[in-house]
Amino acid sequence: MKHKLLILLLLLIAVVNVKAQQPDSINRKKIWTKSILPVSLIITGSAISGSQFEKNLATNIRNKVGNNYEFPIDNYFQFVPIAEMYVADMAGIKSKNHWFDQTKNLFISNMLTLGITYGLKYATHKTRPNGSGHSFPSGHTTFAFTNATVLYNEFRETSPVVAYSGYAFAITTGTFRMVNNKHWFSDVLVGAGIGMLVTNLVYYFEPLKNFNPFKKSKNIVVIPSIDYDSYGLYFSYRF
Repeated sequence: MKHKLLILLLLLIAVVNVKAQQPDSINRKKIWTKSILPVSLIITGSAISGSQFEKNLATNIRNKVGNNYEFPIDNYFQFVPIAEMYVADMAGIKSKNHWFDQTKNLFISNMLTLGITYGLKYATHKTRPNGSGHSFPSGHTTFAFTNATVLYNEFRETSPVVAYSGYAFAITTGTFRMVNNKHWFSDVLVGAGIGMLVTNLVYYFEPLKNFNPFKKSKNIVVIPSIDYDSYGLYFSYRF
C-alpha cells in the first residue's frame, strides 16, 4: 500500500541521517535505543492498517461505549505536556535546557512531525471509522506524543515523574481518538511513533543549537499559551 511505502521511506531517511552524522559512540547508542520503540510502533501500525483486526477492534469499542458516545478529552489532553513543562520551569525544577531552547525544540519538533503527519494524511486518503477522510496517521496523537517526548527529554534526568507523566496524557489522547470513533488503531500507533522518533532526532541533532537571545536573561520567561482554539504568549519577569 502507498502509505506503507511512505512510512518505510520515512524510516530509511531517519536511519540515513543518524548514520551520516555520528558525534560519538555513546550518543549513537542512545539514539538507536530510543528509536526502537517508535520504529516498532510505526512498523506495527503500517502492517495492521486496513486489516480486519483493527476493523473488529473499532467495532468492539463502539459496541462497548455506544455509537453516540463522544467525550472530547482528546482535544485538550494533547496540550497538557506543554503546560507541564512550563509549570515545571516556573516551579524551579531543573531541566536539560533553557526555556527558550525548550520552546525552540518544541516548535521544531512539532513543525516536522505535523508536516510529516499531514503529508501522509493527504497522500494516503484513508477513511476514518466515522466515515470522514484523512485518517492516517492521527494528528492529535502525533502532537500529543511530540509534546510528551519534549517533556521527557527535558526532565528525564532531574525529575522522572514529570518526564514520564506526559506520556500518560499522550496515551489517553490516542486512546480517546479511537473511543470517539475518530481514528483506527493503526493511525494512533503510527502517530505516536512519528512524534517520538522525530522529536528524539531533533534532540539528537539539536538544530539552531547556538541560537538563544535570552540565554543571559534568566529573569525573563516567555511562555506560549496554546489550547484547542486559541494561541498566545505569557510574559514573566522575576524581580
